[in-house]
Amino acid sequence: MLLVFQKPFIKGVKGEIAVKIIKEIKERLTFLSDVGLNYLTLSRSAETLSGGEAQRIRLASQIGAGLVGVTYILDEPSIGLHQRDNKKLLSTLKRLKELGNTVIVVEHDQETIEEADHIIDIGPKAGIHGGEVCFSGNVESLKKAKNSLTSQYVFGKKRIQIKKKKQIEDKGKIRLLGCSGNNLKNIDLEIPLGNIVSVTGVSGSGKSTLINQTLFPALSNILSKSSLKTEAFEKIEGTELVDKVIEISQSPIGRTPRSNPVTYTGIFTPIRELFAGTQEARAKGYKPGRFSFNVRGGRCEACEGDGMIKVEMHFLPDVYVKCDVCNGKRYNNETLTVKYKGKNISEVLNMTVEQATVFFEAVPKIKKKLDTLNQVGLGYLRLGQPATTLSGGEAQRVKLAKELSKLLRVKPFICWMNPQLDYIFTMFNCLWMFCINLIHRETRL
Repeated sequence: MLLVFQKPFIKGVKGEIAVKIIKEIKERLTFLSDVGLNYLTLSRSAETLSGGEAQRIRLASQIGAGLVGVTYILDEPSIGLHQRDNKKLLSTLKRLKELGNTVIVVEHDQETIEEADHIIDIGPKAGIHGGEVCFSGNVESLKKAKNSLTSQYVFGKKRIQIKKKKQIEDKGKIRLLGCSGNNLKNIDLEIPLGNIVSVTGVSGSGKSTLINQTLFPALSNILSKSSLKTEAFEKIEGTELVDKVIEISQSPIGRTPRSNPVTYTGIFTPIRELFAGTQEARAKGYKPGRFSFNVRGGRCEACEGDGMIKVEMHFLPDVYVKCDVCNGKRYNNETLTVKYKGKNISEVLNMTVEQATVFFEAVPKIKKKLDTLNQVGLGYLRLGQPATTLSGGEAQRVKLAKELSKLLRVKPFICWMNPQLDYIFTMFNCLWMFCINLIHRETRL
């Protein structure tokens, strides 16, 4: 399209009128090309764009706006980007800076860290084990930082250790034939089962179309009898070798403080049953529902069990403040008098997954699900932590933990979109070993 507007094709009076309009069109098309989106058709619907594509379109529009003195805050903009596209992204961020703006990037990508003018390293670890400034300064100073794990990995003092995989026996293949959605050129796909299969390539090459919009819905429609829309393909073979298909997407597990890791994974039900089974609860006639913050009776009615009060801000995002009646505990005083092993329900929800694993060690149906959360690197999360405070990567891993805790002798096929989401160097080993363990459990990933 940019080539069409390079040469004047409207002449006379109409051409004079169109000059300014064509100039604006050319500038906007140039911005899109500069951020590596020259392959997109202008008629492409927004819902079919990958996360990286959508983010770069927004960045291109900001460059086109030509604003000065603005502070831009970007959360992991390199997510899902190929290294080639990451370089284009960094060039775009530098251009925003050169226009006279400040660009703050929350990022784990090594190349982005090395290109930054100033680095602030928060740590040393995640959750309750973090929250400190380990380093603040430029790249040269980061080399000398002794208390920064980021420094040790960026400059090679520590390395990610990846153990060699054992030889995996042939367990068959899934074949997807004649895929032609969006940019796909009538391609055939073979996926060896019982393996970790990586689908990679530059942004816009068709990864999301192939896996998320063709393979996953096609498998789901067959195995789960769903009716998901799929991009065009001719035939799929080998579905009889898989029992279930699971998609681990980047969408949040909830959009209000009422949703949290224990409600989403199903851990909260047996916890409430434990409290209802205590001698004090039975004496007062309390049922499991008494310990739910979603129903009347045991919850704080001032905040309706949220622990927070939503303050609506006109023209701005809503703000949540701690409830001054229950002080954020979600429950009324009567409910909080009931204790299990010396802890009330609010104190249990305030435990981290690591702490709760020890606390509920003698309760197998709770401990099993907590163990899965630990295995995906979420031991630092609090059980009742609002879903609104979880990152995209944390939400992904909560979803994965929920699904895996339900699998017994099922042979699942897992489609995991950008599994490195929010993983820093120190967490990558955890991710890799978890993937290896999945394969040993007869999982297709």
